[in-house]
This record gives sequence, C-alpha cells and structure tokens, in this order.
Amino acid sequence: MASGRNHGFHIPNPHIREMEQDVLYHIALETKSHDLPAMFGNVKFVCVGGSPNRMKHLADYLQEQLHVEIPAGMTLCNLGKGKARYAMYKVGPVLCVSHGMGVPSLSILLHELFKLLFHAKCKDVTIIRVGTSGGIGLDPGTVVVTEEALNTFLEPYYTQVILGKETKKPSVLDRGLAEAILGCSSPKDNFKTVLGKTMCANDFYEEQARLDGAVCTFTEKEKMDYLHELYAAGVRNIEMEAVAFAAMCHRVNIKGAVVCVTLVNRLKGDQVTATNEIMREYQRRPQRIVGRYIRQQLGLD
Repeated sequence: MASGRNHGFHIPNPHIREMEQDVLYHIALETKSHDLPAMFGNVKFVCVGGSPNRMKHLADYLQEQLHVEIPAGMTLCNLGKGKARYAMYKVGPVLCVSHGMGVPSLSILLHELFKLLFHAKCKDVTIIRVGTSGGIGLDPGTVVVTEEALNTFLEPYYTQVILGKETKKPSVLDRGLAEAILGCSSPKDNFKTVLGKTMCANDFYEEQARLDGAVCTFTEKEKMDYLHELYAAGVRNIEMEAVAFAAMCHRVNIKGAVVCVTLVNRLKGDQVTATNEIMREYQRRPQRIVGRYIRQQLGLD
C-alpha cells in the first residue's frame, strides 16, 4: 500500500492525500479553514488522558513547569470551544488532549490526532498517555511506566474486525522512551515509580476480574488465581487503553509511552476507596514524572 510520509511521521492511508478537505470532526478542526501548520506546527509532545479535567490540570501544571507565558488578560482555553467531543489545550510545544474511557473512544481520538499532526507538518513528536489504573501487587499511588502492553489473553496485540475479518496488530511501545521516563523519578518522591507490563481490558468489571459489578460469573478464588497469574507474567497494572494506544503509535511510526498511577491494589480489593483529596494527589504523580521528562527534553533542567 502506498503511504504518505512527513519528517518520519507515517500515515499509512493513501486516501488522505486525495482528499480536498479533511474534517477532524471530533476535535472540531479541519484543513480548509484552519491553518494547522501555523496553529500546531511547533508541537513536540502530546499528552493524552481520559478526563477533560485531568488534562486541564496537566496543561496548567505544564504551563508553570515549562515557563510558558500567557498574554495578560488571557488564559489556557479548550481549543474545541464546546464543539468537540474531546478537550484540547496547547501549552507551547505540548498538546494535552482528553481521550475518554476505553479503546473505542481512544481510537477515534488517535486517528484524528495523528492526522492533525500530519497536516500540521509536525516533526519528531512524542506522545504519552498519562492516566490511572488498577495495580497488581503495588501500593496505591505507585506510578507504572509500561514496558509492554498486553490484551486480556496476555498477548502484545490489538485485535480489530475490519471488513468482517479479524486483524491483529502488534502493540509496540518505545523501550528507550519508557526507560528515559522511568529515569525521571527521584529518590525524593514520596511514591514509587516502576517499570512493568500493562494489561488492557475492554471492561471495568468482569474483564478486570472484579467481583463488584452488576453481574459476575466467577468466584473469589478464581479471581485471585487469575490476578496472581497476571502478576507472575509481569503485569503490574490494568487499564482500558494501552494495547490500542501502543499499536496505533507503532503503525504511524511515533514514539509512545504509557504512564499511569495505581488507585488500588487489586490483590487486596476491587473498589477505589481513596478520598477525593488523596485521589487528586495520586493523579498528580504521573504528571510530575512526565513534566520532568518534557523539561529535560526541552533543556530546561
């Protein structure tokens, strides 16, 4: 298949070049009336995460950490302006974008986000998912940098049905990037940052071996046996996006990483019981690690 290439950024879809206009519907941008290179051409880092509020908090944090000045009387604003499905904030060379919950929502965003970066002629972009997860054998509040993203069969593949046929796409993350981000942890942190495998589920309850959903078809012993099997295989956390994120980054030749904080140790329970204050503190932890990495790459440290 023919493909378009742009400074190492690979869009494996020849149809894009034949389109007079590309409407990026879910992020409220398009190529005819928006000057995408002028708006986004300097982007070097993209941070994505599930919650719009979390991405706003990350954008505010990065504005401070990267010393990005906002003109007097202005503030960071959601570029979607209420018309987009996802929230997007631009902080100098960094985009912070929400992706919703689960693989389908993430996949829609990444298709349009990658096209945006391509149309904007961005170079050498790094994309990092900053999120939350359920830990396995880790204290709540531990940050996990994903070394390998696995599906629920513990395979490093993202499976889709396209034109009625099942396709398996390798879920590959950049190992060097993961180790560099891990290296941004500090002995002074009041939390641990570890490297581990991440399992991606398509459900919050049964696929993650929870007993507390509306329906459940297994016993507590079966649940615990399964979670110990995951731990023995090197899985240290479970979330709902990593395998698709890794596969899609790999397909477009962009460096990707997943950095998630754990909200619960699944070997000790199913429900997230931390207070709102503790939850806010937990969610700031991966932001600090990623912020240090971006500062380092921009020569600010």
